[in-house]
Amino acid sequence: MGIVKSPGGSIYPYAYKGGEIHCLKYGSFFDKHEALYALMKAEEDFIISTNRKLRIWVDFYETRLTDQIWIEFMESMNRLKDHIRKLAIVGFSIRQKWSLRKVCRQLNVKSNLPIIKFFDDPEDAKAWLVSE
Repeated sequence: MGIVKSPGGSIYPYAYKGGEIHCLKYGSFFDKHEALYALMKAEEDFIISTNRKLRIWVDFYETRLTDQIWIEFMESMNRLKDHIRKLAIVGFSIRQKWSLRKVCRQLNVKSNLPIIKFFDDPEDAKAWLVSE
């Protein structure tokens, strides 16, 4: 069997320090929101097909984050909640973290995810994901 890649181009599963993570590459979309939404849906379908609980790393570097993207992202993650063990989000500023929480509260988009953390450093996020 050859290397399996997810719709976003990530190797699945990605081995890291004795564990496995799944990388969602939602960065570098800039203002191409429709393309990002299409990738989110394709990744959802891919993750559901794995029939596993995953440690997921999400990168939003270089994507212009709007309220609608926050909503789409949280709804996507909520649909995947039974397939997520841990969720690490990297590349957010303090302002963006605040904005995400504010939008979720205002629009009553609630997270039913078990464990979610924000990180500035991608390596810290990966290390946290594979830790118990």
